[in-house]
Amino acid sequence: VQLQASGGGSVQAGDSLKLSCAASGRTSSIHFMGWFRQAPGKEREFVAVISRSGSITSYTDSVKGRFTISRDNAKNTVYLQMNSLKPEDTAVYYCAADTSPIYSSRRDRYDYWGQGTQVTVSS
Repeated sequence: VQLQASGGGSVQAGDSLKLSCAASGRTSSIHFMGWFRQAPGKEREFVAVISRSGSITSYTDSVKGRFTISRDNAKNTVYLQMNSLKPEDTAVYYCAADTSPIYSSRRDRYDYWGQGTQVTVSS
């Protein structure tokens, strides 16, 4: 499985961005898709996850109500719509794929990772 993340950029606080993650290869093995982020000097942290059907989603508390994860299985693509962005959202965002049927927010549970896309939010 290969993952290609895109959509990052530099925005002002309060703006929106939509990240995309296109999966290729043996995508039928993927159950959950997640987004993580890593700010400078910090560990990579969980942001959101979505099940194959889209019926299960989960978010870290700091983004609830602002970010929305979705997926288009026909396009093998997962999205992260980010609204009301804050400077503390600045990070490299990574998409990841989990072949386990039980979702997790632990990064060591994910089997495949994209290359990351930079999101910078200025005040």
